[in-house]
Amino acid sequence: MTATELATLIQAMRDRGRPEQPTVPEMRARYELLGEKFPAPGDARVEKVSAGGCPAEIVAAPEAAASDRWIVYLHGGGYVIGSCDTHRNLAYALSRAADAQVLLLDYRLGPEHPFPAAVEDAVGAYRWLIARGAKAERTVIAGDSAGGGLTVSALVVLQDDGDAMPAGGVCISPWTDMEGTGATMQSKAEVDPVIWPPVIAWFADQYLAGADPKMPLASPLYADLKGLPPLLVQVGTAECLLDDAVRLADRARAAGVEVVLEPWDDMVHVWHMFAPILSEGRDAIERAGAFVRERTGG
Repeated sequence: MTATELATLIQAMRDRGRPEQPTVPEMRARYELLGEKFPAPGDARVEKVSAGGCPAEIVAAPEAAASDRWIVYLHGGGYVIGSCDTHRNLAYALSRAADAQVLLLDYRLGPEHPFPAAVEDAVGAYRWLIARGAKAERTVIAGDSAGGGLTVSALVVLQDDGDAMPAGGVCISPWTDMEGTGATMQSKAEVDPVIWPPVIAWFADQYLAGADPKMPLASPLYADLKGLPPLLVQVGTAECLLDDAVRLADRARAAGVEVVLEPWDDMVHVWHMFAPILSEGRDAIERAGAFVRERTGG
């Protein structure tokens, strides 16, 4: 990384401003601009599918298009915004780094489809992939932000229901506590240029629609994590959600789960999204790809 790369990114994020009274259409439109800014390369293989009834895309870099290794990817966006369009570039980069095909979900979003719709879609898509012939031991579930928390929730459901478990989980800047009780929600509020406490609370309200924020599948920080496969948790030290990641790792370890926690110095929320202009983003994706390869057989 150069200091200029990070400073330029942070300034660009601050220049966007923070809506004082966010609306769903406004927040979705803001996020979609990211996909327009960083589209997938022209050689990306993209196949639209219905994964257990959930709209999805199979995204692959050319060298990974025939791979039998899979990543089920759950995009971020507070369970309210985000789509295949916003995350196609990241899915492509993970495909290349992991030598894997990526099943990128367009799971249902709140407020139109509140909790637990996203969890149902994630679990259903994984089961669809396995029924289609993918091997659980060659499959990893991954996601960023809300998708990072959703990764854990999906793993908990699969474990509880006795499904063949995937080989691992990758949680990028995971949101695991709907109440926002982590100390860094306040201590990093002025540092994090991407998300901030009031908008996190707004996302939670839109998704929960009055449900208890401590429900384990909404806030997997409170879930029984025993029996989950190994996890890679990546988080930036400049994030409001830093404590969400650290506490998840602590609770998972206490439940006997193998966890690799990677705090990345000075990185912002889901810095992987900015890999085209930020070398740390590329490095973190390569590390996630290595984890997937290690867990799924080289």
